[in-house]
Amino acid sequence: MHSPDMERMRKLLDSLAAEDPEHPDVSLTHESGWCLAAFAGGLIVFENVETGDGPWHMRSVGADHILDYWRALADGNHERLLPLPWVNGYGA
Repeated sequence: MHSPDMERMRKLLDSLAAEDPEHPDVSLTHESGWCLAAFAGGLIVFENVETGDGPWHMRSVGADHILDYWRALADGNHERLLPLPWVNGYGA
């Protein structure tokens, strides 16, 4: 599957504005297994669903930063995200 373009990623992120208890997040997963999920209010969760690395989270992350992180992940550059100030767990 091809990486989504910025317009598609922004639309996905904007969809969080409509509260939907059944679909509380949107995420991007790279073929390497790294996944970055975004929730309303700026909670993001980063983990590797293949290897079990993570999960880590950050709160109050702005949309522009989320889009920047998604772009890095879509480009296969998860190493750029690892040094960010993550906190262990899902943030629940």
